[in-house]
Amino acid sequence: MARMDVLLLGAGMQGKAALFDLINRPENDTITVADMAADALSAWLRDRGWDSRVKAIPVDGRDAASLARAMSRPLDVVIDLQPKWLAANAARAAIARGVPLVNATFSTPEFKALDASARAAGVTLLPEFGLDPGLDLVMLGDAARSLDVVDEIHSYGSGIPEWSAADNPLHYKISWSFEGVLDAYRRPARVVKQGMVVDIASDAIFAPANVSVLDFPGLGALEAYPNGDAVECADALGIEAGSLTASARYTLRWPGHCAFWGNIVALGLLDHEPVVVDGTPVDRMRYLARALAPKLQYQPGERDLAIVRVDVIGRVGGRRKRIRHEVIDQMDLGSGLSAMSRCVGFPIAVAARMLASGRLKGPGLLSPARDVAYAPLAQALRARGLDLRREETWL
Repeated sequence: MARMDVLLLGAGMQGKAALFDLINRPENDTITVADMAADALSAWLRDRGWDSRVKAIPVDGRDAASLARAMSRPLDVVIDLQPKWLAANAARAAIARGVPLVNATFSTPEFKALDASARAAGVTLLPEFGLDPGLDLVMLGDAARSLDVVDEIHSYGSGIPEWSAADNPLHYKISWSFEGVLDAYRRPARVVKQGMVVDIASDAIFAPANVSVLDFPGLGALEAYPNGDAVECADALGIEAGSLTASARYTLRWPGHCAFWGNIVALGLLDHEPVVVDGTPVDRMRYLARALAPKLQYQPGERDLAIVRVDVIGRVGGRRKRIRHEVIDQMDLGSGLSAMSRCVGFPIAVAARMLASGRLKGPGLLSPARDVAYAPLAQALRARGLDLRREETWL
């Protein structure tokens, strides 16, 4: 496979996993990593002996001129793993530079609005290509295309500690932005029940009536609470939500998690409305995130789990069939890469190579659900140690 010149924006946990994949491939890619903390990144690269292969440069993802400088060298592809609020800035810079870009964040209306300018510039943008969103959407697309008629769509995703490491009252530790996690705990959901679209308010996603329990062989019982827009997910698959009998996107947690956070939400502790403490306004959610984060860190030798399961039920030749995709990964203690970072960094690195080689074709905004084939992606990820499974069951 051809060598590529790649710019990696952001060197957090997921960015380092993408870099690990790129630097350990036989193509000997030219890699530039741009990060706000370029000096610390350079030291990190030197510690690993990677500084001769990778160039670290500073970038301010809020500043168009800074992004333009980062993209001024010849490039085949840009991987954007900066915080989600910088995604549209990076995409605009990539369009101006004429280079394809892939990221791992949900597409905002601002990002989606860039489709026309990307098409006019002949640039391909692939958003939502991490774990969830990302692998789940590719799996859903494959399952939907395998059925004549789709009746139900159920998608589950999670990043949790393995049970032996879930040793705090929350049975949870941080493998992603904790403020992002808490923001998601106040995100409303939209599901389909008995053929009807149902909106679930942000303060009701943890209500007992909305929480179910699933069994995962080898893990045990996990709680599933609705957290996402099943209608938007159906749209990505080209399916009218009104034609479905049931559909939802869920997040998975160890038992007891939903009851705890339901109480926290009810108490208003995840609100952004400030409370005044000794004359100083304090954002409640941000305070809680900062106060809890030190207590929720992984210790040496502890492993996280990353989980995605999708169940799509429909009909083939009039008979009911379920297509199930699943991946369960755990931290690799040898490389030090968390399961979450592996399941985001590896897929996005593979997608970058597909974009650079022209195997993913645009221009404009692509969708993992519609435009990315499952089989070649699964083959590439299995070669990297991710255990992707697919099964078909007649019902």
